Amino acid sequence: MIRTSGLGKTFDGGVAAVEGVDITVEPGEIVGFLGPNGAGKTTTMRMLTTLLRPTSGTATVAGHDLAGEPREVRRRIGYVAQGSGLAPATPLKDDLELQGLLYGLSRREVAARAEEVLARLELTGLDARPAAALSGGQRRRFDIAFALLHDPALLFLDEPTTGLDPQSRAALWDHIRALRADHGMTVFLTTHYLDEAGALCDRLIVIDHGRIVAEGTPAELKTGGRTLDDVFLDLTGRAPREEAGV
Repeated sequence: MIRTSGLGKTFDGGVAAVEGVDITVEPGEIVGFLGPNGAGKTTTMRMLTTLLRPTSGTATVAGHDLAGEPREVRRRIGYVAQGSGLAPATPLKDDLELQGLLYGLSRREVAARAEEVLARLELTGLDARPAAALSGGQRRRFDIAFALLHDPALLFLDEPTTGLDPQSRAALWDHIRALRADHGMTVFLTTHYLDEAGALCDRLIVIDHGRIVAEGTPAELKTGGRTLDDVFLDLTGRAPREEAGV
């Protein structure tokens, strides 16, 4: 579902945010992409979702070449960014319809898809409200609903549970598991919650300073009785990182 070879991004001024990463994600996997602030997670995800053009390497995403067929890639993926994109004052059903029309669905198709997706995420009846009237967990599930409206094969989630309370986090985990179990969806997510990574993901990829430093199942990485926190700190160091958008 994702294949990259030597994928890299260097920004103006010679800042290498991502340096030649090789990533493989198989259909139906839930893969966690981990790393400290500034490690290259968001830059990598923005490249894989066609929002940022790589400066080196190649990638195939959802069966299409990232550089040569970006429109076909976008048709087959859903993307939920760190920050919510919901309009605070507009009834969500209006924005759902617009989202579907932008993907080329008819109004009848949008209505049917919205009904299905909202039911799947336990949001039925809430689309008449604006986002400002919803709880944090409900807003996050609506972010995912927008990303699922066109029935993508691959879903990208960038820190999907940040700021949610424990109940909302647990509920969202269940919804993510159901996407794979019931619909065969492939999920590629970033998170700073290592308990979340261990509970949700079939496999973990750790990036630091723009390079892949480890990958494997949670059990494979937790050798010698270590926790995922121990593994992560051993790989990336214990010194706090400055906040960075890469």
